[in-house]
Formats: sequence, structure tokens, C-alpha cells
Amino acid sequence: MEKIHFEEKDSDLVQMVPGLSRKILAHGGSLMIVKIMIDKDVIGPLHQHIHEQTTYILKGKMEFTIEDKKIICQAGDSLYIAPNLIHGVACLEEGELLDIFTPMRDDFLS
Repeated sequence: MEKIHFEEKDSDLVQMVPGLSRKILAHGGSLMIVKIMIDKDVIGPLHQHIHEQTTYILKGKMEFTIEDKKIICQAGDSLYIAPNLIHGVACLEEGELLDIFTPMRDDFLS
């Protein structure tokens, strides 16, 4: 049986770039949920991946770039990012995000 209960305290904090860290909160089947912590003025570099992604802003204010569009989001807002779209984020206020991926990000597990 796959693991069905995850405690945040058991998840490793992984620094992606200075001021931008992630914690895998749960994963299984084809889904993964990841908490992102980002310091003010940090830029999450533009990137793309094969995964569908939804992002929920827990706290803070961010400017997302998706392809050639810029979108300002704050706590309570959500985004959908289709597979293979180039995207990134600039943090306008210290923040936290929940990213949900399908299929799960195997690269985050290694």
C-alpha cells in the first residue's frame, strides 16, 4: 500500500535557489503537492516541465510570468499552468505557495 499520511515535519526542506525552498507535502499515484517558501525580491527562474501545475498562494504577493503574460497574484489567488509552458515568479512580498503537479515530479523525489 502506498503511503497515505504525510507530516510536514518529516519532509526535507530543499533550497532550489537562494531564498526559494520547497517541501514535498504529499505524493502518490500521479499527484504531488509541494509547499514553496520564497523570500521578498527573489526570482524563481523561468522554466518549463511536462507536468500540469496548479498554484495556490498561501501568503504574500507575487508576479508570475507565464509565456509572455505577467500576472500579479496575492494570498487566496490560484493559477493553472499547462504542460510545457515557460513560467517563473518574482516575489514582491515574502510568501508561501502550494504547487500541485500531475504527474508527480519524480525529479523532486531524487
